[in-house]
Amino acid sequence: MRYGHSVKKQKNVTCTDPEDVGDIYSLTVINSESRLLICHHEGSRSVEDANALFRDLEQKRAVGSSLPVFVSDDWDPFAHALLEVYGIMETPAYKGTGRKPNPVLIPHPDLKYAQIIKNKTNNEVVGIFHRVVFGDPNEVIELLCPEAKGHVHTSYIERMNLTFRNHLARFIRKTMNFSKDRRIHTGAIDFFQAWYNLIKPHDSLKIEINIDMMEVGFQQNPKKWIFQTPAMVELLADHVWTMKELMNWKVPIQ
Repeated sequence: MRYGHSVKKQKNVTCTDPEDVGDIYSLTVINSESRLLICHHEGSRSVEDANALFRDLEQKRAVGSSLPVFVSDDWDPFAHALLEVYGIMETPAYKGTGRKPNPVLIPHPDLKYAQIIKNKTNNEVVGIFHRVVFGDPNEVIELLCPEAKGHVHTSYIERMNLTFRNHLARFIRKTMNFSKDRRIHTGAIDFFQAWYNLIKPHDSLKIEINIDMMEVGFQQNPKKWIFQTPAMVELLADHVWTMKELMNWKVPIQ
């Protein structure tokens, strides 16, 4: 999993404005393999908001599935939130003297998390390195980048931030299209999430049609590629949705 944040700035905020007026950060989680935008949370840059993001993610994780490997930039609230959501309470062994130790929160044995650290000089990146926060470093690196010679990156979530700005005018810096209402702001991102996962084919997910595939049913298909959306890769959809399908889809009663 890769996750990051995009900021929407609103200026000229005074002390008389409501609490939801001001800078709003969108924390997002994506699956780097399928490009699926799993969840998002709008709020401030706090541990509480990071906790809310990962609680939402945990609710969407399939029962019995293994914990994903997490990667982010260098932001401490993410580490605190992962420990809060996925940590377990453990009581240290009593040494026989003094008070018995109190239970402490420790990382889950399967929790794996790495951060990307960017060194900057005069606001320019002069060096990048990674740090494994939770999990065995060798195992984390092997799982994240077996073909990249130990290089860990957050390019997928950075590309997602660019997609946000390209398709949602409210995310463009210094624009008159900033969000005026927090509820509408979150609703716009919800709609973008559905469009991104179900309607927008991703070039990196396309499958080339080879000779064998043409022999078993693609003789009349003039296209060289089968285009897929993140939802198709995750087996949540069997075709590229249209906008009409999305607008006519009825949310099941929970």
